[in-house]
Amino acid sequence: MPFPPTTTVLIAGGGPVGLTLSILLSRYGVDHLLVEARPDTARHPKARGVSARSMEILRRCGLEDEIRGAGLPASQVRFYRGRDLVDPDFVRSGVAHDPAGAEEHTPSPGLICSQDVLEPILLRRARESAAARIRFGTRLLTGAADGGGVSAVLEDLAGGGRHEVRAQWLVGCDGAGSTVRTGAGIGMDGPTGLGHFLSVRFEAPLGAVVADRASASYFLTPPGRGGFMAVDNDRHWIYQYPFDPDRPPGGADLTDRRQLADLVRAAAGLPDLEVTVRDTAFWRMDARLASAYRRGRVLLAGDAAHVVPPTGGHGMNTGIGDADNLAWKLAAVTDGRATTDLLDSYQAERRPVARQVIDLSADNARARAGYRIDDELLLTAAYRSAAIVAAPGAPVRPPVDASGYHPSGEPGCRAPHSRLTGPPGSSSTLDLVGTGFTLITADGTPAWQHRADAAAAAGLPVTVHTLGAGRLREEHPGAFGRLCGVPASGAVLVRPDGHVAWRAAAPPAGPELARVLRSVLTGAAHPARP
Repeated sequence: MPFPPTTTVLIAGGGPVGLTLSILLSRYGVDHLLVEARPDTARHPKARGVSARSMEILRRCGLEDEIRGAGLPASQVRFYRGRDLVDPDFVRSGVAHDPAGAEEHTPSPGLICSQDVLEPILLRRARESAAARIRFGTRLLTGAADGGGVSAVLEDLAGGGRHEVRAQWLVGCDGAGSTVRTGAGIGMDGPTGLGHFLSVRFEAPLGAVVADRASASYFLTPPGRGGFMAVDNDRHWIYQYPFDPDRPPGGADLTDRRQLADLVRAAAGLPDLEVTVRDTAFWRMDARLASAYRRGRVLLAGDAAHVVPPTGGHGMNTGIGDADNLAWKLAAVTDGRATTDLLDSYQAERRPVARQVIDLSADNARARAGYRIDDELLLTAAYRSAAIVAAPGAPVRPPVDASGYHPSGEPGCRAPHSRLTGPPGSSSTLDLVGTGFTLITADGTPAWQHRADAAAAAGLPVTVHTLGAGRLREEHPGAFGRLCGVPASGAVLVRPDGHVAWRAAAPPAGPELARVLRSVLTGAAHPARP
């Protein structure tokens, strides 16, 4: 199949972040080409936790049910601590998301779905929308940017040969050793070597052994070392073994599968366990952040932009959030609704989030008494940029709030979830967010629709949803307005990524809504009003 000579967006990297970006760009109708050097999706589980915020994004893509069906049951999202897998004095910590607990903050709680299971689901959906534009077995060799676009050279690793492709934008989703980042001359700062680990993927009949303590992760306490990560909590497992690369334990050969099987048996506390080692991976824990997320026509996302310690499970999820933030902005720029200045807000919004997530995860890595797994941490992401119209004097929130999620309709925050009773297909206010801007109000008067019509006449379309009107009703009437901090006459303007761009207590006079939209899309200063 010939390579297209031109494309709007060239995505380098077909892991979870690159595939999510492809799915979202297809949803927005943006032509793109994704290239991935691997011949197929990941064989090793790698990342496993899909957070609530990522699940909300994937829900918007129509993938929630399939991913949830492929993951571990919610009852197993627990965390075990013991000397080995048969320690009678084990401790099992709480469920990451307890739907019977406090206030429901999301319609899509996180789950455990390992990367080797998740990637094929994402790849199938990406190919459904852009089959000819998803090229595995293809490596990006170079990507030279100029004022009008990017000239890329691709190598077809299966069929041989090199191909030149011209793109308007290049997005590096190609991992910590990113060719795109290096080619753009963007540096990475932060410590490396916080730990060295051997990851052993193996099969063993452990389902019956852990039946009374089934968990997502089994952390071993001294004299145990490392921990077991459940893939299916039955036969498929990962053993994470920390080691000093200069001094293997007892002179053991960490590449010998028989010795690795013995290592697994010793860690499990089951000397007669039948173990089949499938593959291994050596990895290093780093905590690094790119100095920039954009350089001209080149942008970075995922591990190419930030390397997050896995202690907390936020690395892949932070990258999926990058894709969500970037996709609608690329769509708005490429279809002419926004200026290229909108893409500057990508770094302004996402880099501070990554910085704080890296710091929290590094603190977790240093914690000796264990750490809290927070499924809702990334729900707390709060943005400040030219693509947000905040009221004068509005408090500045941290990029993420480690104290927990507190629903808010403040501009920059993710729009709150309020459960809906209809119509079919919309069970949350988050389901009202479409591919364009969305105005949500409880005001049944025509005033807000008139403002939206005026904005559309100016080339700035916005969809209006009135809660309590017709079949669109909240399970708890008025909840969304209370969470957003607006009266019944007010409204919040929600971006395609689900973050609030602006809120108002009443329909404004004149073309105020159009001015707000223009401000968000162009980065122009706007005299925001409370």
